[in-house]
Amino acid sequence: MKKIIYLIILSFLISVNSLAADSSKDGDVKDCFEGVNRGIFAFNKALDNVIVEPLATGYRKLPSPIRTGTSNFLSNLSLLSTIPNNVLQGDLGLAGKNTSRLLINSTVGILGLFDPATSFGLNNYEREDYGQTLAKWGVDEGCYIVLPILGPSTLRDTTGKLVNYFGGDPWYNITVRNDTQYVSEFDYYTSVGTSGVDFRAKNLESFNNLEENSMDFYASVKSLYLQDRKKKILNSDDITDTFDDSDWEEIEAK
Repeated sequence: MKKIIYLIILSFLISVNSLAADSSKDGDVKDCFEGVNRGIFAFNKALDNVIVEPLATGYRKLPSPIRTGTSNFLSNLSLLSTIPNNVLQGDLGLAGKNTSRLLINSTVGILGLFDPATSFGLNNYEREDYGQTLAKWGVDEGCYIVLPILGPSTLRDTTGKLVNYFGGDPWYNITVRNDTQYVSEFDYYTSVGTSGVDFRAKNLESFNNLEENSMDFYASVKSLYLQDRKKKILNSDDITDTFDDSDWEEIEAK
């Protein structure tokens, strides 16, 4: 049943994406569902005010080693999704480096809490996802869309998220699909939630400044998201500060 629902949703997204294929020809991504998007954006903002931001503020008060260890663990976990996307994008060299990084940090680094791989010359390379892979394969962005809880996206990136959710994420397969005695479905969703709080905590000032200085906060977030995605797809060294995903040591050193 889940596979049928997945195919229906995927077919719908591909159909809408095809209708919106011309949206990116002039360099802009159309906001085809702006009314609905703004409503979901307002819902997400209210949820952020009540739950996410307070959690992120409290998370910031944790001792630095705990925050750093958590970020290291989540970064290491993300390699389970990054590596197959390196392969799908034809970057086998980077896939090999990330695999070595995953093995070293998962063992010597105690499940990724520490980052000995960097000292071995295996840097914390850029994360890759299925949305970026679809872009590399020439799929257009389609329309801009705001997802409940998950936030800004495009039809292409949403399709990538569905691929990841329905079998493309090894961590999901281990925790949710397989009944193991070591990890559970709760572990998966806890890691996803913690990743969101960790990201929000790193960007408290950035988001607050953006909201305070924006004539239209919705439009500003959309613009920054689309810029950030383009840079990630191009593997650009030009970083979008508001969506900084660096380690806690770098943030605290600023």
